[in-house]
This record gives sequence, C-alpha cells and structure tokens, in this order.
Amino acid sequence: MKKIEAIIRKSKFHQVKEALHDIGVNFFSYWDVTGLGNEKEGHVYRGVAYSTSDIQRRYLSIVVNDSFEEVTINAILSAAATGEVGDGKIFVSDINECYRIRTGEKGGESLN
Repeated sequence: MKKIEAIIRKSKFHQVKEALHDIGVNFFSYWDVTGLGNEKEGHVYRGVAYSTSDIQRRYLSIVVNDSFEEVTINAILSAAATGEVGDGKIFVSDINECYRIRTGEKGGESLN
C-alpha cells in the first residue's frame, strides 16, 4: 500500500477532488495548511505592492493499493497543474499495514 500526500493550491481542490472521484478514489482526508515556498503571494494596498511569505494550501492524504499508485498520482498531476510556480508537491511513502476498525479486516482489502 502507498500513502500519497499532496499539497495543492486551494483553488484547484475541487478539480482534484473530482479527478480522484472519477478514478474511484472516494475516501481521503484533507485539511487547510499554511506554508513557505518559492511562490510569494502579492497583495496591493493603496497602490503599494507587498508580498507575504505565508501561502495558503490544501493538504491531501490518500492511501491506495500499490497497483493504484500511478493512476492516483496522474489524476492529481493533471487536475492540480497550472504551470506556474506554487502548484504544489506530491509525496509517496509505503504503508506497512491497514486495519478497518469496524470489521477487523487488514491489508489492502480494508481500503475498499
């Protein structure tokens, strides 16, 4: 199993969510995060431009079976990309085990 963590623009969340649903990923966790990156959001106040270093993003955490890793990553890449600095990052790590609390199932079967 793989854990796919994606940090994306908040403005692209609905497109990413729909892309994930379209490929059959119907369960994932997400939350709003603030971070620092290469992109600097600019603001204008009374004609004076200034930038802030805190950038609002959405963090997604998805666990899939190994065979579904590539299709999940491709869905995120295609839906989240704008081609501009600040589109985000995707991290992939191994998951050793998973349990469904309700039934006690374990392994990849517990993800469905």
